[in-house]
Amino acid sequence: MKEMADSLKQNALPGVLSLHAYTPGMPIDELQRRLGIKDVLKLASNENPLGASAKVRAAVAAAAGELNLGLYPDGSGYALKAAIGRYHDIAPEQITLGNGSNDILEFLSRIYAGPGRAVMYSDFAFAVYALATQAQNAEAVVVPSYPANHPTMPYGHDLDAFARVLKTRPDASLVFIANPNNPTGTWNTPQQIERFLDAVPPQVIVALDEAYYDYQDVELRSNARGWLDRYPNLLVCRTFSKIYGLAGLRVGYALSHPTVADLLNRVRQPFNNNTLALIAAEAALADQQHVRVSVDLNARERLRLPPLLAKLGLSHLPSQANFLTIDFGRNAAPIHQGLLERGIIVRPMGSYGLPNFLRVTLGTESENQRFMAALRDVLGA
Repeated sequence: MKEMADSLKQNALPGVLSLHAYTPGMPIDELQRRLGIKDVLKLASNENPLGASAKVRAAVAAAAGELNLGLYPDGSGYALKAAIGRYHDIAPEQITLGNGSNDILEFLSRIYAGPGRAVMYSDFAFAVYALATQAQNAEAVVVPSYPANHPTMPYGHDLDAFARVLKTRPDASLVFIANPNNPTGTWNTPQQIERFLDAVPPQVIVALDEAYYDYQDVELRSNARGWLDRYPNLLVCRTFSKIYGLAGLRVGYALSHPTVADLLNRVRQPFNNNTLALIAAEAALADQQHVRVSVDLNARERLRLPPLLAKLGLSHLPSQANFLTIDFGRNAAPIHQGLLERGIIVRPMGSYGLPNFLRVTLGTESENQRFMAALRDVLGA
């Protein structure tokens, strides 16, 4: 058996052999199967607790009744790109659609990463940056984050350090910046990002991953759309999975210079968005009231939970996202297990090098109350 496995791996790329598969948040039915628990609350994958809006569900239901499953979707995504173009005041030829924003990250690595090239990102950043880099046999340049004792942004992206490292790496071709960052929730100010963009050579692509953009306080949101006119090497990545509640349909997009968009579309798989996903995303973009309701809910809960955690002697990393990354001051694996046994799925951070932390998605008020009750019970036990 081992000889067969070795043979099958013989011609695989070294970068792929060094990978460990991405582990998503545990699905609800997996916990139900594993422990026989019926009533499960998932707070592990930063999904919108309100889900898709009623208008989106109605649009999908209406389309599903007339859908010819034998026909391919619109491979160009014409209607959705037109809607995104109107929303951002940008030309459709500057928009690339992805099967989730994760798709965009993969496109970038296929175009700009590879042997002899370096890809930069911060430690404690989204795991897919490392996976996409290694798969292309590029060198990962992991820039140290702010230290744990930083007064305002522990474990946050240090963009001044990015700029210093970039000066020493003429082989750098791609930089990933998550703002806000997953899994920490930390962020960079618009001024910090703009200062860094000023320091980046024009041939180095900067991917600004804004999956959690809408959850930020308004004054902290970047002017990424405006920056595109000044920095042709900037790409802005957004998703419909979070604030729009379409995680199950997988739609993301990139805004970029037309030349970069053209390259992205050369490696984009045909029909990478299914018909219902395209319809749902277009309807979601039109329903900004649902976005405002979701933002308001998240803002309230992001303020409400920290004092409750503090009563338990717990702190969390600063967050401008829809989750809190909680520091338990000790190995959090037993606490994670205890929550699972009480029907609560959260995300352990050991794979990110943060074994003392659990990341908890902010749910509705009642969902968060249930989480806090379960947490008190686990800690008391």
